[in-house]
Amino acid sequence: MSSEIYINHPNFGLLYRVCLLEEGSELFATLYAQRLFFVVKHHQGGGLQFSPVGRTDAKSLVEQRLRLLRRNGQYDAYGILQSTHKQTFQ
Repeated sequence: MSSEIYINHPNFGLLYRVCLLEEGSELFATLYAQRLFFVVKHHQGGGLQFSPVGRTDAKSLVEQRLRLLRRNGQYDAYGILQSTHKQTFQ
């Protein structure tokens, strides 16, 4: 079973999930270029809200999530996200 999550943006096509940010909020990137990032918020009615963020802000959001995972002792999730961070931003 794959842990990859994809959604379709109305204008930019297929996006893949970089990471969960907090409950109901995730960071997604365009599949091919990995240059456009979106914070996607889930609403109770089932709708999605796409908020574009720059590469620097996206990197900062991932680094905040890494710090939270490390602080909470979630080392498996931390290792996976750290690998994703390196692939996406370095």
